[in-house]
Order: sequence, then structure tokens, then C-alpha cells
Amino acid sequence: MFPSRRKAAQLPWEDGRSRLLPSSLPRKCSVFHLFVACLLLGFLSLLWLQLSCSGDVAWAARGQGQETPGPPRACPPEPPPEHWEEDPSWGPHRLAVLVPFRERFEELLVFVPHMHRFLIRKKIPHHIYVLNQVDHFRFNRAALINVGFLESNNSTDYIAMHDVDLLPLNEELDYGFPEAGPFHVSSPELHPLYHYKTYVGGILLLSKQHYQLLFRPSGITTGYKTFRHLHDPAWRKRDQKRIAAQKQEQFKVDREGGLNTVKYRVDTRTALSVGGAPCTVLNIMLDCDKAATPWCTFG
Repeated sequence: MFPSRRKAAQLPWEDGRSRLLPSSLPRKCSVFHLFVACLLLGFLSLLWLQLSCSGDVAWAARGQGQETPGPPRACPPEPPPEHWEEDPSWGPHRLAVLVPFRERFEELLVFVPHMHRFLIRKKIPHHIYVLNQVDHFRFNRAALINVGFLESNNSTDYIAMHDVDLLPLNEELDYGFPEAGPFHVSSPELHPLYHYKTYVGGILLLSKQHYQLLFRPSGITTGYKTFRHLHDPAWRKRDQKRIAAQKQEQFKVDREGGLNTVKYRVDTRTALSVGGAPCTVLNIMLDCDKAATPWCTFG
């Protein structure tokens, strides 16, 4: 006959230690303690990756099979913003980088840390403003730049109208204060995609005081090693529709609308750090006069 009560099997974690654990571990060590330790190590690894320079665009480009000139650069020493004024080598001017934006998060994750480190290497005090259009109208780059100009901090005395998918690579590019007037950084002979002579866009520097003159960089001969263009038209098509009289009106100079007539509301203003680079995201609700410009809607 078998006994009516079976003897309980001894579990491997009884008697104060697990037989599955190495004998070198302390007697009080348990599976729970190992689990907590693994979580802690994982968190520290993620923190190290966030604070390192591994997100530099040069490494990202190599990961995609693209060649980038020069060896990867180490993290440059970055003084806190409040110390920029104390170091005379940084200069007296401060740049506001205005980035019109809508649903381009992949490019933004590359742009912000790359742009921040590029300007740090050039010792240009700056702040990046991501102008995120959150209304339901069609994307309006010009209106967003006007809003960014009005909302940028008074501590900045010049702006860069900057596409989120255009990354400067050539260290000779000048992002300094445009003493002589507006300065077209990504001029047609340098832009990797838009080579037509009448092109004005991509990256444009302007002081907050004059808007009449336009200058372009000299001494640089090619755009393919000067900029990196991130936009993939097959994946993210541009809105190039022309509605109603928009095709005719786009070639006319608007002498009424602009900086002083733009209507908007800043829904939220959020300070973020992308790959260790600080920026401010403005969620902007633009207003549209459908009678004057019916093409601002998708209908």
C-alpha cells in the first residue's frame, strides 16, 4: 500500500538558496534580486546611450551604408546656456533656429542633435524652435516661420529659417550673424537637390532688423558634401496640390499678408531634449480666411 500523504518535493529555491544559481553567489541572493539587478543594468545602458555621441549623424549615415567624410567626432564640451555670455569666444549674438514641422518625427530625431552639435562646434549660441502645426489646415511653412519669429525669445537677435530634412555637413558653412543682410546658406549651387537659380529656401539667415538684401555663401563648390537631404519622396510625398486660383496667386507678391497679419494660437510650449540636445516645441494652431485663401483647406 502507498502512504496516504505524499512527501512534498523539495523545490530548488528552498533552504535559503537556489540550486540553479552559481555557488559563488551569496546565500541570500534570489531570482528576484537578479531580476532587479538586470533591470538596473538595462536602465544604466539606456542612459549611457542617451548621453553618448552615438546618435551623431555620421554614425547614422554609416549604418545606412552611406559614406561620411572624416572620422567620427567626439562629444564637444558644451557649456550651459547661461555661461555662453561669459565666454567671449562664443560671440555676442544668439541664433533662433526656426523649424517648420508636421509629422516628420524620423527626420526630427536626427536633425535636433545634429544641428545642436554642429552649432556647438562653431561656438554659436543658439536655441532650436520646432514649429509644429497641429490644426487641420494644409501645411503653411511661411506662416509657421512668422509665428516662430514672433515667439522666439528676446535673447535671440537673428533667426535661421531651417528645413528639418536638410543637415549641414561642411564645417565651412557660415551660421554666424548676417551683418550685411539676409544670407542664403543653402543656395542653389550648394543644395543637393534644388539647383534652379531662383530657389530661395532650405536655410536662410536673417537678423531681426532687415529683410531686403540676400547674400549667398562663397568658397564652397558642391552641395553633395555640404548638406545631407533626408527627405524620401517615395515614403513621404509633399503636398503640391494647387486649389482654385492658388496656381496664379503663388507667383504674385503678397503686400498685405505676412508677419503683422498672421493669426494663430500657441496651444502648448514644451521644452524637450532630443538625443541630449535641448529644443522647444510649439504646438501652433493657425487661422485661415477661407474666403481670401480657399486653398488652405484640403477640400
